[in-house]
Amino acid sequence: MKPESKINVVFILTDDQGYWAMGCAGNSELYTPHIDSIAHKGIRFTNFFCASPVCSPARASILTGLMPSQHGIHDWLRRGNMATQAGMPVFKGDDCGIEYLAGIPGFTDYLAKAGYRCGISGKWHLGDSLRPQKGFSYWNVFPYGGSDHYYDPVMIQNGSVHQVKGYLTDIITDGALQFLDQCSGDSRPFYLSVHYTAPHSPWESGQHPIDIVSCYADCPFDTCPDLPCHPWQINSAPRGTGQLRRELLSGYFAAITAMDIGVGKILNKIEEKGIRENTLVIFGSDNGMNMGHHGIWGKGNGTFPLNMFDTSVKVPFLMSLPGTSSQGVIEEGLHSHYDIFPTLLDFLKIDHNPDERMPGKSFASILRGKTDVESEFVVVFDEYGPVRMIRSNQWKYVHRYPYGPNELYDLHNDPGENINRYGDLSLQAITREYRSLMENWFIQYSVPRLDGTRQEVYGKGQLSPIGTKLADMPTFACDWFYIDENGNQTKR
Repeated sequence: MKPESKINVVFILTDDQGYWAMGCAGNSELYTPHIDSIAHKGIRFTNFFCASPVCSPARASILTGLMPSQHGIHDWLRRGNMATQAGMPVFKGDDCGIEYLAGIPGFTDYLAKAGYRCGISGKWHLGDSLRPQKGFSYWNVFPYGGSDHYYDPVMIQNGSVHQVKGYLTDIITDGALQFLDQCSGDSRPFYLSVHYTAPHSPWESGQHPIDIVSCYADCPFDTCPDLPCHPWQINSAPRGTGQLRRELLSGYFAAITAMDIGVGKILNKIEEKGIRENTLVIFGSDNGMNMGHHGIWGKGNGTFPLNMFDTSVKVPFLMSLPGTSSQGVIEEGLHSHYDIFPTLLDFLKIDHNPDERMPGKSFASILRGKTDVESEFVVVFDEYGPVRMIRSNQWKYVHRYPYGPNELYDLHNDPGENINRYGDLSLQAITREYRSLMENWFIQYSVPRLDGTRQEVYGKGQLSPIGTKLADMPTFACDWFYIDENGNQTKR
C-alpha cells in the first residue's frame, strides 16, 4: 500500500475520557452509538495506555512517538499557548507563544511531505497555538487546554482569534466537516485530526445541551463508584456527593453523548462522499479519567502524589478501515500512545527515518488482519514528572522518585488495584525485576536534561520549557491545595 493509494485518515481524539466510558466497552449506562459503530466495524483495543496521564504530555507523545523525558513536555501547558495581541477579544492572562515541540517532527510532518493534506479542528494545547505547525495546512483550533464554559468559545481561524457563538463540541465538528468538504475533488489523500475538548470539565448545569443532560436524569451511575474521598485527592478537581455528584456525572455523560453525535456527523460525511472503505478512522483519548473510581475525581493529577491507576492511564482506542482491516475484533495486547507514530507510517507505507531512540513499535500487522497471539513478554511504560510506571498483563510497579511511596499490584488477583503489595517480602524478586526493567528502559530512551525524575512536577501546569524561566517563574506551577487525611484543605 503506497501513499498514492489514497488511504485517508481521520483521528478523533477526546479529552479525559475513561476507557470504561463507551457503550462498546460494556458501559450500558452511556449512550455512544456512533463510537460503538467504529468498534463494530473495526478493532477495539482493550489494553491501550497513554504515555502520561495528563493532556499535553500525552498529546505530544502521540504526535512525536516520544516519551515526555524525550520531548520535554511533562505537564499540561499552563503557559505558552498564545501570545497576547492587541485586538484579541479574549485571552487568558499574560500568556505567550512557545513552540514546545520545535525541531521535533510529528507523524503529520511525514504525511504532509508524502503528499497528504493535513487538517486539524479542535484542541491543540502543544504551544504557540496561533501558528499552524507540524504539517497542518488547515488550522481551526481551540487555543487552550480547557475552557471555563462550553458555550461561545475562543477559536483560532485563519490565523486570528475569534469568539464563536455556539457549543464548543459542535464548533469543532463543524470545522472538521468543513475540512472534509474542502477535500472534495482534491486528488491528494487527507489526514484530519478532530480534537474534542469533551468530556473535559466543566460539567455543571448549563454547560451541555439540556436535552442530552436530561437523558441521564434517571441514570443510577453504577459505572462510577461512589466511594469515600481518596486521601490524596486534590481540592481543585470538580467533585461531589449526593445531588452535586449526579449533576457532575450527568454533565460528563452528556458531554460524551453530545460528542458522539458529532462523531456520527463525521462518519456520515465520509459515507456520503463514498470514501469510508478507504478512510482509516481512529478513535482515542489523551488520558483516562476517574469519576469516583478509587475515590478520585480527575486523572493522573487528580491526586498528589500523582497517580498511575489504570483508570488514569488506560484509554479507549479504536481503529476501523472496512476495506482492509478486520471487523468486530477485540485486541487484548498491551499497546501505548508511543506506538501510534510508527504504526501509522508503517501502515500507510510512508518513508521516514525512524530515530533509534524512539521507544514505540508498530502494530500495523493487527490492522492488516494478523490474529496470532504474540508470545513475547510485553510491558508498557508511563511517566508523569518524577512518577514512573511499568505494567505487564500481571504486574504493575509504580515508582515515585526520590522517596516514594511506591506501589506494586498483582493485576491477575487484584484487577481493581486495591491492595498495594509493595514491601511484601514474598514479592521482593518481582519488585526488583520490574524496577530494573523500568530503570533500564528509561535510561535507554530518556534525554538526561529532560528527564522527568529531575523535574518538580506537581500537576498544576508547565510554565516554560525545561531549562528556561519566564518572568522569573519556575518551570512548573505548584499553587494548589489537597485534602489531608483529616479531610482538611491544606496548601502544598
